[in-house]
Amino acid sequence: MKTFDKKFTLLWLITILIVFLVAIAFGITMRMEQAEMVDVGPLNFYILMTSHGLLMAGVWFVAGMAGIQYILSRYFEVPRWGSVVAYACTLAGVVVLLISTFLTKFHAGWYFLYPLPFYAKGADSGPVLFLIAIAILGAGWLLWSLVLLVTILRKYTVTQALAWHHITGRPGPAVSPFILISFVSLIGVTACLLAAVVLVILYFIELARSGTMSNDPLLMKNLTFFFGHTLVNEMLYLGLAVLYELFPKMAGKPAYKTSWYVAISWNATLLIVLFAYFHHLYMDFAQPVAFQFIGQVMSWFAPLPAACVTIFSVLTTVYRSNMKWSLASLLYFFGVMFWAVGGVGAILDAVIANNLVLHNTQWVPAHFHTYNLLGNVFFSLAFASWFADEYGSEKMAPSMVKVIFSLLVIGGTGFVIAFYLGGALSVPRRVDMYSETVDEGISLAKMAVVFASLYLVGMIMYTVDFTKRCAGQLFS
Repeated sequence: MKTFDKKFTLLWLITILIVFLVAIAFGITMRMEQAEMVDVGPLNFYILMTSHGLLMAGVWFVAGMAGIQYILSRYFEVPRWGSVVAYACTLAGVVVLLISTFLTKFHAGWYFLYPLPFYAKGADSGPVLFLIAIAILGAGWLLWSLVLLVTILRKYTVTQALAWHHITGRPGPAVSPFILISFVSLIGVTACLLAAVVLVILYFIELARSGTMSNDPLLMKNLTFFFGHTLVNEMLYLGLAVLYELFPKMAGKPAYKTSWYVAISWNATLLIVLFAYFHHLYMDFAQPVAFQFIGQVMSWFAPLPAACVTIFSVLTTVYRSNMKWSLASLLYFFGVMFWAVGGVGAILDAVIANNLVLHNTQWVPAHFHTYNLLGNVFFSLAFASWFADEYGSEKMAPSMVKVIFSLLVIGGTGFVIAFYLGGALSVPRRVDMYSETVDEGISLAKMAVVFASLYLVGMIMYTVDFTKRCAGQLFS
């Protein structure tokens, strides 16, 4: 492994951990406002919501990309300039994003649904700066994903990278699950980022022709959720690709192979995940009815191919293994478990009859915090832990493993339970304070603050330990 690949991956990981701590602090402040422990006011609450959501989605997307690029470079030469450009764009985009929110007071929410940016804009420059931030981030990430796609296609044809010959039994090169899942995920990433390009262009056109032209709201909402929903799903799959590569080795077992059912499951995932976003538009009566049913069916099937194969593979890997339970292996194992729990919560919400009751409640942040905060984040932290164990100055002390793992699991579990209870009690989401009619939300927010603080302490300890063990490699 070339020194550059190690050092630049390390730079990505340290940056990601620092930004993550900032984003957690934003989230805890929001819950403290809802708990009436602080008084930041509604404007600042929605500024924090906008910043928190986009930082979280962005930071764990690039974490997944950094992970697969590093593992991919163990297979063949990967052009480095794509990652360098993406890193520069990520830093620039985050800076412009924070300027747009905290200085110009843009507060349309991380989802920035049309036409909210024109009403929750703060200063007139707010929407422009915000869209510039999205454009910078999207351009860098799209370029990065294309570089990695082309890298894979230099060795495999499209059908080979999708492992179709493993399904049909025809001769062809052996394609590891890591290559298959990475390729499938990068196709989805490219598709949703292209949708983001169209979305941002339409926003800019309307801004330039203010008062004389407006976009179709339903088109804008479809583009927004095709982009956003697909991206947050694909970034989870990026983390899973690395899990497929590293987890069996942690258990002292042979590397996973791409069997016919693994190939079928991930090819199915490629198609299903692109249409599952329709479940976000159940309330839009103008949406063609057929799309609503497609959204429900695809949402039901979305977790089945990938999740069932992954869960079965992880359980059989652990069974009768010589697993040495490091922080990395613990985070991978429990990350899969929490991913499954969050997936069940998502399926329940995706049922149209349930969605009418649940979708505007805290059930929604409950399920996506479960499979992101306790699933996707765990996958990327597991990769970072493995990386530190491989290339750091020393291994993490067993006592430190127990403390950090306990804080992350207990803190994260208590935090999402507060959301699930809020959803069951019809506590609304996206509000900065609760009236007496939903005063349960205040108590649950206090509970969330306590457990989120435990999670934050665990992450601070993790970040300090990781930096202590690895930072010297940047300058060696």
